[in-house]
Amino acid sequence: QVQLVESGGGLVQAGGSLRLSCAASGRTFSSYVMGWVRQAPGKERELVAGISRNGRSTNYADSVQGRLTISRDNAKNTVYLQMNSLEAEDPAVYSCAADLGHLWVVSSTPRDYDAWGQGTQVTVSS
Repeated sequence: QVQLVESGGGLVQAGGSLRLSCAASGRTFSSYVMGWVRQAPGKERELVAGISRNGRSTNYADSVQGRLTISRDNAKNTVYLQMNSLEAEDPAVYSCAADLGHLWVVSSTPRDYDAWGQGTQVTVSS
């Protein structure tokens, strides 16, 4: 099983930027489709970005398209989420997740992801 640890969350002003990182344990990181999921109080979990095993394919939720960018460095066992132009709707706990079951599909459904980190809080001030 893969272990995931996020970092990089914090408080940022509206319009600002943050970069989240997720470090994965194990030697098979490049075998997993990875995603970033967020959950705000009272709201459903939302997968905001997913990335294929080789990093060449990505998908994004409509709510973050053009503002968030997912990337990965398989040599460093790390996946990133660059967050620009942060808005009042973006505050949430952001977790990275690994899809252990799909090889070729970058799922946009949180329940398809099997391993989760504990999450990092992102807060946006107006």
